[in-house]
Amino acid sequence: MLIKESAALPYSEVTPKQVYFNRRQFLAGLPLAVLGGRSLLMAARANAQTPSRFPNPVKSPLSTTGEKETPYKDVATYNNFYEFGTDKADPAKYAQNFRTSPWTVSVEGEVARPRQYSMDEILKLAPLEERIYRHRCVEAWSIVVPWIGYSLSTILKDAQPTSKARFVAFQSYYDPKQMPLGRSAGIELPYVEGLRLDEAMHPLTLLCVGMYGAALPPQDGAPVRLVVPWKYGFKSIKSIVKIRLVERQPPTTWNLQNASEYGFYSNVNPQVDHPRWSQATERRLGELFRRKTLMFNGYDQVASLYNGMDLRRYF
Repeated sequence: MLIKESAALPYSEVTPKQVYFNRRQFLAGLPLAVLGGRSLLMAARANAQTPSRFPNPVKSPLSTTGEKETPYKDVATYNNFYEFGTDKADPAKYAQNFRTSPWTVSVEGEVARPRQYSMDEILKLAPLEERIYRHRCVEAWSIVVPWIGYSLSTILKDAQPTSKARFVAFQSYYDPKQMPLGRSAGIELPYVEGLRLDEAMHPLTLLCVGMYGAALPPQDGAPVRLVVPWKYGFKSIKSIVKIRLVERQPPTTWNLQNASEYGFYSNVNPQVDHPRWSQATERRLGELFRRKTLMFNGYDQVASLYNGMDLRRYF
């Protein structure tokens, strides 16, 4: 078996995760495909739309320690991705034929070197790291996921922000033909999000291309997304196609939808309740009992970013 290093491995050539894990079942059933037709081959092609293997990402010292990882099946089947439906089970059902190759991400605005990056170029910018992060949804559920990627600051520094850059605006992909359920999502699309520049440059802010040793599945934001572990999950925009550095605070989807419930900063703050439920506790997917919610989701190393700010007002 030939193993390629990640820097030399084109994004389009990684092995599908479900095929990788189900190889024995596939081989065992191969005679049926020969005798009975094309059903298994069609199933294998369907599996090719699901996560893909990455070779041996570096274990990052930025990982959360002492936390039990949430089972892959829970993370891959319980999602918010309104372009593929508003029920938590919808994205896993309706995103499987989402085309994620070829793919480009443009970095533009207040930068000295605006450009478009292919996924292969994104993968080569820095060594891929595995980072185990807590990830909390504003709806008071949480997960612990071994994400794969590297600090967002890598691609921002490559683009060379100008002195006018103060915020970073993100835009996700939207195609009504591939995402017909987006028309009834109740939010304006394409999805947009934003961070202050110092938040975006913080080492914990992850440009994410995978999870659980594999490329992201479509329902979890393939092929590239953001993970900001001290903020609520809706700040971690999926399927990014544009990153724009700007001088003024950019609009964000949920703040536009309902500013009284979704502030621009959206830091995990158990002292500020959502108007319709408490944020003081949360339920980890796969667990029965609730647990206390931690300020900044437990990532105290970002607290200095907000010195002097009223975190009840700037929520």
